[in-house]
Amino acid sequence: MKIEVTAFPRTQQGTGASRRLRTSGRAPGVIYGGNKTAQMVELDQNALLRHLKMEVFHASILDMTVEGNKEQVLLRDFQMHPWKAVVLHVDFQRIDKNKKIHMSVPLHFINAEIGPGVKLGGGVVQHVMNEIEIQCLPDDLPEYIEVDLKDMQVGDSIHIADLALPKGVAPMIKLQHDNPAVVTVQLPRTVAAEDEVAAPVTEITGQAPEAEAAAGAEAGKKDADKKEAGKKEADKKEAGKKE
Repeated sequence: MKIEVTAFPRTQQGTGASRRLRTSGRAPGVIYGGNKTAQMVELDQNALLRHLKMEVFHASILDMTVEGNKEQVLLRDFQMHPWKAVVLHVDFQRIDKNKKIHMSVPLHFINAEIGPGVKLGGGVVQHVMNEIEIQCLPDDLPEYIEVDLKDMQVGDSIHIADLALPKGVAPMIKLQHDNPAVVTVQLPRTVAAEDEVAAPVTEITGQAPEAEAAAGAEAGKKDADKKEAGKKEADKKEAGKKE
């Protein structure tokens, strides 16, 4: 999917100039890289906000037009106002088609509802990651990477090395080395907690008859001792009366 972005040259710089720019409905930005000098630009706030709501805008090569000149760029960073729907600043990087780029690409999880771990085992899918860092040439950049969960059982995990990546796309070196989990299927916490509680109860129940028998024997012995002591006291009183 191609996304076209229109920007305009920005001549004024500084905090005050940027504030006035945002008040007028524009967002300050910069385009850098590609063996060219950085260029200060401004973009329409409303159009930029619409683009930022699109997932593909964050992980695609964008066609940027400035004064009729077109070049391909990547969205690299943007800052938002703390509570207003206002873009404070946005950064774009020019690309070289012959040089690899590093990007965060979203993960799309599919077939979770038909996986045996969920459908039959009552498990819950837990997303450890929602995006991964990849490296590839610009023409090989995918919009997203699919993660198929159709074969996952309860307790299963899918790791970085298990992902079916498009041709020419590879995880960053650190991810290749660490091979962390991307998604797992686990039992809900309430079910797991009930299972944990059930185990010791069963074990205690197995020992209960012996414990009860011992407690009963001890109680019987105490009752017998009390009866014997009472009988001896009664005999003493009876002997006193006779005297």
